[in-house]
Amino acid sequence: MILLFLRLFLSISALSLPFVILQPKHDFTCEEVLEKSFKAIREVKSLKYHLKIIERGKKGFNHYESAVKFNKNPRQIYLYIKGIEVLYLEGQNNNKALVNPGGFPYITLNLDPMGDLMRQDQHHTLNEMGYDYFSSVIQQTLRKVDRDHFDEYFKLVGEEKVNNRLCYKIIINNKDFSYKDYTVQPGESITSIARKFFVSEYMILERNPKFKDYFDPLKKGQIIKVPNSYCRSVTLYIDKFYFVPISVRVIDDKGLFEEYNYHFLQVNPKFEDGEFTRNYKDYKF
Repeated sequence: MILLFLRLFLSISALSLPFVILQPKHDFTCEEVLEKSFKAIREVKSLKYHLKIIERGKKGFNHYESAVKFNKNPRQIYLYIKGIEVLYLEGQNNNKALVNPGGFPYITLNLDPMGDLMRQDQHHTLNEMGYDYFSSVIQQTLRKVDRDHFDEYFKLVGEEKVNNRLCYKIIINNKDFSYKDYTVQPGESITSIARKFFVSEYMILERNPKFKDYFDPLKKGQIIKVPNSYCRSVTLYIDKFYFVPISVRVIDDKGLFEEYNYHFLQVNPKFEDGEFTRNYKDYKF
């Protein structure tokens, strides 16, 4: 009887406590989650995943899906995209990708990853595959933020299950996002300017409609519009086990700019011998 009364008393006492005390606490702070993610990304040697992409294009939103095999060093990438196969081996084949179009012209092509045929209204190239490019963009945002104002830009807002993975949800708010005038320097291109400032070359194209594509030549002294940061906001889901991104949703001044979702993620998987060669048993190059 005394034990039953004690249990009842403790239950009533717990209900009367302030709600804040009953809230679950995060394992880490926002800054700690980001630092662990940067470290995890540096330690990635290989990846295997199914990637679903939404990117804003010239005629609306483009949707892509691909099965990805990725090796960091040496950089080796295999993609399967609805019958199309792509194999890129850094330092081989004159740094061109082998492409099996899965149809006409019915031959394996050798294409420049930075060339028009492989870009085709896409935001990124094979050079940005993996997590390192994404990590460099976030770290650049951190460098621009005064530590005293960290919480105004970066917030750990909870935990959610995304793409069947338990994740930390972080929202990055670049409240100062805008476009600025930039004077082109000798030898610069749209892509080199984007890399210089850790911004998207696609945003530069959108804001400067006189450019038809990434390859339009620039002139020294030319004035163009360039974003002052990568985006206005990012909703970022960091896997609680691997500490790498599972989902990234990017917003600019027009709304949704791009979104990337990683499914069936494997970090540092072991690949079979020959899995990054054109003659591998499952490929049709």
